[in-house]
Amino acid sequence: MVQSRYQASYIRSLMPSPKAAEALNTAIKLLSRLNDDERETVLTSLATFFNVRSSSIAIRAPALSSDTPSRPSFSQTQEPSPKEFLLRKQPKTDVERIVCLAYYLTQYRQTSHFRTLDLAKLNTEAAQPKFSNSAYSASNATKMGYLAPASKGQRQISAAGEQFVLALPDREAARAAMQGARPRRKRRGK
Repeated sequence: MVQSRYQASYIRSLMPSPKAAEALNTAIKLLSRLNDDERETVLTSLATFFNVRSSSIAIRAPALSSDTPSRPSFSQTQEPSPKEFLLRKQPKTDVERIVCLAYYLTQYRQTSHFRTLDLAKLNTEAAQPKFSNSAYSASNATKMGYLAPASKGQRQISAAGEQFVLALPDREAARAAMQGARPRRKRRGK
């Protein structure tokens, strides 16, 4: 890559010192040898290494919600969006959708205790149909053993609920996971 005099003077005008201009020129020469993916990886790694967080740096990355802290990802596997997750799991009922959303909050958002409102907000983020009555669906999920009560009126996903979601979309395996976990009904004496 050959730089024109205009490009060189433009770079010098942006740089606060001759050392910075020289470093930029060297970086451009070295990075021009790489393909786009390699270049992006190197730039992201450099920004992370030097703890550079600036709005003036434009690095292509997956869009994050405003609630999620920005962090670079060096692995190829990324967490699915709520929409992708529900598409994979294919819940059929409101109760199943509630359990899948609870699993997503626990595993991907590190929120082990949540309110029904948190599930409803995540449902909206996942672009799913609104619950007719989310409190009723969450209550039914708790009665069926998918969710468990937590402190201060919150809920958490139960171990059986986690096994159920892991087995989805295979309905037979999901039902089998819940068979052993369902609480036994108490019989009334005559």
